[in-house]
Amino acid sequence: MKRVVITGIGVVAPGGVGTKSFWDLLTIGRTATRPITLFDASAYRSRIAAEVDFDPAAHGFASADTERLDRITQFALVAAREAIADSGIGESVERAPLRCAVSLGSAIGCTTALATQYAILSDCGNTWDLDHTEAADFLYDYFVPSSLAAALARDCGAQGPVALVSSGCTSGLDAIGHGADLIREGSADMAVVGGAEAPIAPITMASFDRLRLTSSRNDDPATASRPFDRTRDGFVLGEGAAVLVLEEQEHARRRGAQPYAELSGLAAHSSAHHMTGLRPGAQEMAAAIRAALDQARLNPADIDYISAHGAGTRHNDRHETHAFKAGLGHHAHQVPVSSIKSMIGHALGAAGALDLTAGALAIRHGIVPPTANLHQPDPTCDLDYTPLFAREQRTSTVLSVASGFGGFHTAAVLTRPRLQEAA
Repeated sequence: MKRVVITGIGVVAPGGVGTKSFWDLLTIGRTATRPITLFDASAYRSRIAAEVDFDPAAHGFASADTERLDRITQFALVAAREAIADSGIGESVERAPLRCAVSLGSAIGCTTALATQYAILSDCGNTWDLDHTEAADFLYDYFVPSSLAAALARDCGAQGPVALVSSGCTSGLDAIGHGADLIREGSADMAVVGGAEAPIAPITMASFDRLRLTSSRNDDPATASRPFDRTRDGFVLGEGAAVLVLEEQEHARRRGAQPYAELSGLAAHSSAHHMTGLRPGAQEMAAAIRAALDQARLNPADIDYISAHGAGTRHNDRHETHAFKAGLGHHAHQVPVSSIKSMIGHALGAAGALDLTAGALAIRHGIVPPTANLHQPDPTCDLDYTPLFAREQRTSTVLSVASGFGGFHTAAVLTRPRLQEAA
């Protein structure tokens, strides 16, 4: 079977734009959660989020671009441009555009622009009859999530298969898996993949307020995201994008690329149970973990680090702990685990891509990121959740997982690239 490696990384995340800023924030354990500034959230139960400080003009977007492209699309393009420059595949795409695919994940698409347009066209909800003459020229793009992947393909010149994957909070990880499958089946040599999300808007906050799943620790936003801590009271919404360049291993070798990691296994299972509830025993996520390991031809004892979903809700944290024990057996107690959502919040469809990116950087740099704000561990979450401080450790194999409403569970395995070791 063809092997797939990661040769480029680009990140837009709370706390800083760019892969270096992202990794610096994670390794020092700094949190980027704060009171919401993107809109007036004073009437909401949860009034905190992890926002990206993002100036479109500083990233080359003219005013016409910012009208045409929703915030999520701008995130995706900036992250993709960094990833492509980092990988050096630009000339390869120009020479063989039909051999480059795009696979982007998002849970809710262009929510920000679509909600703004609805407010304009409905006179802030005062009329059901929308005045289309007042609509933005790009309203249809905001309405159709596939416009995100199409915009990314146009920007990088990819003319191979293009897809938008939307499977809730596993979207980014699933999109990466889809891109890898396209390479393995021979439909592409390169794929620009990842996840993007810009959900910090009134409709999103209202949705999670109704479910009471977000933290209401509004007086202490910097420590509100507390995965695996017994004092946690829900997740903190985040935003951002992580885009990777995947390549067929021989294609990367011929270019002299130095991969971050090999995507050795990825599997997904559904609980088919409940929109927000999780089955006891976590067998579906455990099955995804075992299937990803089988695909990678590895044993549980080979895992050096787990980049957890770690949302910070009691149900999910305990479910995930059960899954690690069921999927890895006794080794689950020997391997460090951490949740970067403690620092950058939960970016929904982008979260899985950001978590996997942290795993790839852990392999490259030999550092396990911490779980911030973990002062009082939940006794039912009794694994090594790397509290508070990063840990230096040679890491060769990473397990990264994601869970989503609707019963989605995805697991991926990254390994140290053989190309890099031979170089």
